[in-house]
Amino acid sequence: MIWTSLDTWIVVAAALAGLASALVGSFLVLKKMSMMGDAISHAVLPGIAVAFILTSSHASGVMFLGAAVIGVLTAVLVQLVQRYGRLEQGAAMGVVFTVLFAVGLILIEQAAQHVDIHPEHVLFGAVELVPLYTLQLFGLAIPRGVAVLGVITVVNLAVVVLFFKELRLAGFDPALADALGIGSGRMHYLLMVLVALTTVAAFEVVGSILVIAMLIVPGATAHLLTKRLVSFLVVACGVAVTAAVLGHVAAALLTAPENGVIPQALTLLHRRVVVARQDILGLLVRHTETFSTKGNAVLVPEPTGLNLQQLRSLPGSPFPAGSGMLRLALITLRLSGSVSRTGKRYYLTPQGMKQAHELLRSHRLWERFFHDEGNVLLDELHPAADYLEHYTDGELREALAHKYTGEGRDPRGNKIPD
Repeated sequence: MIWTSLDTWIVVAAALAGLASALVGSFLVLKKMSMMGDAISHAVLPGIAVAFILTSSHASGVMFLGAAVIGVLTAVLVQLVQRYGRLEQGAAMGVVFTVLFAVGLILIEQAAQHVDIHPEHVLFGAVELVPLYTLQLFGLAIPRGVAVLGVITVVNLAVVVLFFKELRLAGFDPALADALGIGSGRMHYLLMVLVALTTVAAFEVVGSILVIAMLIVPGATAHLLTKRLVSFLVVACGVAVTAAVLGHVAAALLTAPENGVIPQALTLLHRRVVVARQDILGLLVRHTETFSTKGNAVLVPEPTGLNLQQLRSLPGSPFPAGSGMLRLALITLRLSGSVSRTGKRYYLTPQGMKQAHELLRSHRLWERFFHDEGNVLLDELHPAADYLEHYTDGELREALAHKYTGEGRDPRGNKIPD
């Protein structure tokens, strides 16, 4: 795996998004308001859209202002629907964020016609593009998403540290907080503003869908491991950062198009299946030949086909007993129409016969080449030709045929197919 500065910035952006989300999301989990993160992440869309439509600007300050306003509005609307609609909190949140989300999508579609904004970017983000959009800070080119998330992370951390006692008391015992003059309502709306700002800051990196998981999963994981608030926050932040790092490393190692383990394994499997298919075609086409008293191969009028055991036991067969590759290659040959099956025996179709003749032509031309040019012994011709026949295209095959114009047979006297 090749690690570049682009990978570093991608990981930093994802880690900051997770860290900022975990700091505020942990309190949502503790207050049993996990769905509020979902509600706000969807509901801030109309705030962003209105900010775009009114200002035709995608500056961070404009987005944050729209998000903060709509975040507080969401919390207020949820409480109003819950109180006057006599609904439980989850149902109230479902009503509010569904309506606001629909309104937001409509407004964003309208905004997209006038400014540079696309709904899919808001919904899904583009963490891989973060390093492409930079700004200058202290003489350094810093990705815009990293800078924004860095500021939000610092703000969230500062609020949690400065108001730690107030947030803890308002979260666990709102009535006592009100009695002591702390004001659980003020802490609640402060938390909602932070959730809204964090959601918008993460839009560019992970979008409004994945940010829901970043708000909830670290806190939910920490809830399983510890019951003390300080360690709870530490574990949640650790989980968020670790997931960002390991997620990118795993993606680079496992799914990178050229060097990933999975693409390489699939490429190797495909190559082995192709070679196995060609080996089967070669075995079947040779079975359509029999040898005359002079040792020359001639066609059998009605070939009897071959079963699995015969395909494994014929001379030159590369398929050992118990080989699953033989069955897999036969399945693909049948699906492609190159081989048919009757009972337990496999036969070449007209299409498969054409492919097999091209393969046999390549094989015997290479045997002719090795015998004439390399003085290779007859009993050593087959392995060398068997390898190269799998990598011979039509152009190379015809170049060999042109070289041996007039040589219609291989060194053993077998006919080279036309």
